[in-house]
Amino acid sequence: MADAIRLVEYFYITAPNKAGEGARALNTLKEAGVNLLAFSGFPQGRRAQLDFIPADPAAFKQAAKAAKWKVVGPKRGFHVQGDDRVGAVAELLERLGAAKINVAAIDALCVADGRYGAIFWVAPKDVKKAAALLGTS
Repeated sequence: MADAIRLVEYFYITAPNKAGEGARALNTLKEAGVNLLAFSGFPQGRRAQLDFIPADPAAFKQAAKAAKWKVVGPKRGFHVQGDDRVGAVAELLERLGAAKINVAAIDALCVADGRYGAIFWVAPKDVKKAAALLGTS
């Protein structure tokens, strides 16, 4: 089966870089019924950046507004799902590299039942080019 690649909107907030902050943010979304396709958190100076890729961006925005979060976005990225195989991510990055599209960041993992997933970002100027190359919009 071919990989399913879709263009997604993502948002981020910054939070104190301390224990429990990610759980607090995720529980806020859970209580609002917001489903996430992906979540990533990492340190940013003395704070932490929390990236959210919601299944329903409008629901995320509504929950974030109710929580009084200072949200950055929407920005655009890509969500990938496919059958796990040796070199799956290498193939994806090779296609982008051959088209001179630099990947700014990527997170990938394999999961049960022989599947893998990834999220990745390119420069805003390259989003349309990457989407066209990968057959998504």
